Amino acid sequence: MIVAFSVAPSGTGRADGSVHDAVAAAVRIVRESGLPHRTTSMFTEIEGEWDEVFAVVKAATEAVGAYGSRVSLVLKADIRPGYTGELDGKLERLEQAINADGETPAAN
Repeated sequence: MIVAFSVAPSGTGRADGSVHDAVAAAVRIVRESGLPHRTTSMFTEIEGEWDEVFAVVKAATEAVGAYGSRVSLVLKADIRPGYTGELDGKLERLEQAINADGETPAAN
């Protein structure tokens, strides 16, 4: 499965509203997990089995909790049993479809 998640504290008391220190704590946990992952400006994606992925998400969420009085967690999951390597595989198939020579979908 692939899980895309975003976790951030609120009630930090910071005048500038920045949450980068808290997000860094979460991303460190993801990186230390050893699971395939990718972080962008809005989400972190992580791939693995259900229990291992959600254990990392839980630990990351708990780490962020130390930075504020509340935590916001947004999750999106692609659950496809029997498939691995999809963190990159999905993007590779997309690029192949974009770059296909002269192929267009049939009109309905």
